Amino acid sequence: MPREQGRKLIAQNKKARHDYSVLDTYEVGLVLTGTEVKSLRAGRVSLVDGFASIDDGEVWLHNVHIAEYMEGTWTNHAPRRKRKVLMHRAEIDKLIGKTKEGGLTLVPLDLYFKDGKVKATLALAKGKKSYDKRADLAERDSRREIQRAFGRYVKGRR
Repeated sequence: MPREQGRKLIAQNKKARHDYSVLDTYEVGLVLTGTEVKSLRAGRVSLVDGFASIDDGEVWLHNVHIAEYMEGTWTNHAPRRKRKVLMHRAEIDKLIGKTKEGGLTLVPLDLYFKDGKVKATLALAKGKKSYDKRADLAERDSRREIQRAFGRYVKGRR
């Protein structure tokens, strides 16, 4: 059987980009069990409430829901267990300093297969205030309206 090549997206956390300002991103690996990987291949995952924390020099992913594997037996996993994140020591040390500053958190942005291995994108993020969210929505709407007007102008409809 040939090995998987390339990148295949499993799930995205669209709410994270709305609720947080992303300052930096990291590609990380995850320690998973076999039934978790099989559920991921079926696309049965939710990143909505997920976050990462640093405990004793190790990064852990919390509240990511990977549904139980339907054909699993007594060896099935717990859906919301905490999972260890694989990162380089230098990156972890930088993150420890940045998250201790205050106001910064680690949020998973997406989960994907890269050459057959499960990877995640963790973002160092700062929470947005409600007025920041409204400003972003207004800016996005105005850009969309400008694009529509430009498209009408190009087509000669004015």
